Amino acid sequence: MNSDDNAHAVEDFAVRAEAWLAANVPTRWREHRGALSNTEADEFRREWDRQLSAGGFAGLGLPKEFGGQGLGLAEEVVFHVLAAKAQAPDGLARVGKILTAPMLVSHGTEAQRAKYLPKILSGEEVWCQGFSEPGAGSDLAGVSTIARKTEGGYLISGRKTWTSFVQHASRCLVLAQTDRGAPRYKNLGMFLVDMNQPGVLVNDIKQISGAVHFAEVQFEDTFVAEDDRVGEEGDGWAIAMKVLTDERGGTETATRYVEIRADMDLLLASCAGRPELAGELEDLDIRTELLRWQLSKVVDLESGHGSEFWRAVSILKVLWSELWQDVARLGLRAMVPGDREHWRNQYLESKAVSIYSGTNEIQRNIISERVLRLPR
Repeated sequence: MNSDDNAHAVEDFAVRAEAWLAANVPTRWREHRGALSNTEADEFRREWDRQLSAGGFAGLGLPKEFGGQGLGLAEEVVFHVLAAKAQAPDGLARVGKILTAPMLVSHGTEAQRAKYLPKILSGEEVWCQGFSEPGAGSDLAGVSTIARKTEGGYLISGRKTWTSFVQHASRCLVLAQTDRGAPRYKNLGMFLVDMNQPGVLVNDIKQISGAVHFAEVQFEDTFVAEDDRVGEEGDGWAIAMKVLTDERGGTETATRYVEIRADMDLLLASCAGRPELAGELEDLDIRTELLRWQLSKVVDLESGHGSEFWRAVSILKVLWSELWQDVARLGLRAMVPGDREHWRNQYLESKAVSIYSGTNEIQRNIISERVLRLPR
């Protein structure tokens, strides 16, 4: 397919997706989601995963032979942008769809794909990600959770923190040490852990905004079958890097861009006629458009999946997270009476984004060492 045909295909997909979203985003969610109880909001989000599957919008970028739609990053970005504009719910199955499913396609066995992919794409199973630990967040290679060999598999012991969706999850993607004597980066394994068994303790973490998006998980001799190890015992680090690249990539940035653009437009409208803020507003507006440009660049480079694509993706998370924090900070400082609660929430929510998915300090180290090839 040449570039013109591809552009037409993406345009046709956008028309179809926009019409489907208009017909399927629940009115009650769009108009009253701020007033919903946690239980009701969660049910909307579960149902949205089912709707995405039934409508053919789950697994857009996964190959058709694995149950996906066989489309590209361009279609994924388009759908997430349109979904954000339509104020669609954020499904509970996003960790499974965005992180676990692509990892299983690239590193899993046929048995693992057959067992897990259908339930992930249908929204039947919610997954969480057990990477960060109290003593190993930025230094992910330093995880201390242990996977000890036992008959038929492993016993997992350790503590994971900042674990999203764990309150709903039936499975967890766990990074753990398999050999304490092995060299760093060669001593880790990746496991698909059943959360509905003895030895799994979950404690909620309340954020400064009042929301509860994360939890801490304690594994106490939690069993995982050998068939649920992904790759070989020492492959965990390489697989984790694949997962983190997907987490920091274009689909997440597309959603964030729409949110930041909406906040930026609110700021520009509410602060018009305030010359003392004009310079900061112009700077933030330019940065917002630069984020859109960088996202478009990533989409254009996606077909090659080479070093240029990886380099373009590597800076996205730093760009959008720090931009969102700066927009929220100015919104709070501007003190527009009718918008104060919105900016208070945005300011508090944005504080964590430069920490999760790998701190921006660590991400800058990665960019300097692996992209720019600077000396340590």
